[in-house]
Amino acid sequence: MKKLLLLLLGILSVALYAKSDFAPFIEKQLDIIQKMEKNSINRDEMLALVKEQETLYIKGIDTLLEDKKEYIENAKFYKSDIFALRKVKNLNKRLGNSYAVLRDEVKIKTYLILDAQTKMIQKLLKALNDKTFDEYQEFSSNTFAQNQIEMAKINNKDYMPYLQEKAESAPLKMAQKNIKEYYAIIEFNHDMIKYLSFYDKRMYSLNEYAKYGLLGPVMKINNAPITKSINGALEVVGLNIVKILFMMLITILLYVISKYLFKILVIVISRVKFTTKYSAEILNKIRQYAEFTILLINLELIIYTYNDFVSLGVVSKLFAIAYSILFALVIYKVINTIASIKISHIDKKTSQIKNEIINVGIKIVNFIIFVLGLLLVLHSAGVNLTAVLSGLGIGGFAVALAAKDSLANFFGTLSILLSDTFSQGDWIVADGAEGTVVEIGLRVTTIRTFDNALISVPNANLANADIKNWNKRKLGRRIKMSLGIKYNSKSSDIRNAVKEIREMLIHHPEIATVDTKVDLSKNSEAKIISHEDSNGIKNTLLVYLDSFNDSSINILVYCFTKTVNWAKWLEVKEDVMHQIMEIFEKNNLEFAFPSLSVYKEGSYT
Repeated sequence: MKKLLLLLLGILSVALYAKSDFAPFIEKQLDIIQKMEKNSINRDEMLALVKEQETLYIKGIDTLLEDKKEYIENAKFYKSDIFALRKVKNLNKRLGNSYAVLRDEVKIKTYLILDAQTKMIQKLLKALNDKTFDEYQEFSSNTFAQNQIEMAKINNKDYMPYLQEKAESAPLKMAQKNIKEYYAIIEFNHDMIKYLSFYDKRMYSLNEYAKYGLLGPVMKINNAPITKSINGALEVVGLNIVKILFMMLITILLYVISKYLFKILVIVISRVKFTTKYSAEILNKIRQYAEFTILLINLELIIYTYNDFVSLGVVSKLFAIAYSILFALVIYKVINTIASIKISHIDKKTSQIKNEIINVGIKIVNFIIFVLGLLLVLHSAGVNLTAVLSGLGIGGFAVALAAKDSLANFFGTLSILLSDTFSQGDWIVADGAEGTVVEIGLRVTTIRTFDNALISVPNANLANADIKNWNKRKLGRRIKMSLGIKYNSKSSDIRNAVKEIREMLIHHPEIATVDTKVDLSKNSEAKIISHEDSNGIKNTLLVYLDSFNDSSINILVYCFTKTVNWAKWLEVKEDVMHQIMEIFEKNNLEFAFPSLSVYKEGSYT
């Protein structure tokens, strides 16, 4: 029975050890490692072997990426070999074949190391597709550490003393051979981790090419003899032929895109109902921002390609901040362009919407865009917005105290707009300033004085000030005269003149009378108030003999022009004065002027 078992073990041993155990790449690496361990090797030979080993690893990594899917799905494992060797080992142990047990034990550990290495490589290849480079680096570090833990469990026995024994039996010779391979495999595993770590960026960049099916052409270009010689010089500055070609391709592609970008934008904007009418103006305003954005994208992609498709944290944040700023500026330009067109449209067709409300509304919208743009920039810079917004709640009270004057002015603006005390373009007298209102802003109201100076009055002051508004009137700008005539005028002539002046004013086309019609249909407010006083309607017409002064008899002329415009009012007033002069001439009346008459009571001798 024992002889039968020995025969069976011999057959199994031959079957297990007759085949080639390792892939060609591993065989070459083991051969190099064994040559490096020779005592007779000199420095030049060692450098040549190191160079050969590095070249093999680079080529091996490239091959791994080319056949990544195949390696992940059909990688070679030694489970069946390990299972069979453990059976043989147990039989040899029962039969007392110690060297055979040693041989099988070492071989099993060799296979376990190779299996652990294969699992490690599979994990890394899978991670290339799912992770950023920083995440991949962290993952690979953890994977290497896990591999070393497994290696520590496997390499738990020193087999070096067995190499010193004199090999007199075939099992011992085979055991010694397996021990040498075992330690070479351990060294190979260490080298594999070293090169996988050292060339992690190369793996990541080549995998990016593989994603788009470009790895084959890239490898052909890189492996061309002329490319290798050129790359040798370019690698000093971190470049190679493939990178340069990609940079050129990106630049050309973006240039072509920029040529057709505005045509695409026209189509997109024209299909959006809100922006259809304004597409030409919007494109004209955002053209320079779009061109600058394309330039930034081009620059970022060139840097990304130069860095082997690995994003640089600080650089990426800077570009993200730049894109955020450009996005906010584009939104600002689009909103303000549409608003500008809308305002011009409103000015032409209606005057029902107050200009100052539109102006303040635009400023508020712009402020919102600024705040949102700032938050977007902070987010792009990596700031925790939750913490920032939470901090605003805590610091809001302090900010409110510091900005109380600004808040008072803002609420003053709302008070002015809601009370409709005055409007843009009105002639007002308020808080020591008189002039035409230029603009009601969020903080101040600007007034242009009649001597062409500009005054800025805080809205908080105006909201609480006494304001005289000369423009809040629809009908009637007053003409008031006191016409002095000489005392030697006849009563009948004065009576006729007063009557004719009254008739002239009643029939004057630019003087308001009780018969003058005013359209109040747009005033639909349900209030018990005098609409005449509320809307500024004056049509009083008075012409009477008024008083006897020291040097004249005075006639009062009191009336209102239909117009409230100053220039038109002066024109009407001038015409009225000319007609009064004609009436005086017609009735033999003369204007009096301050004078002193001396009367002599008697004669002296």
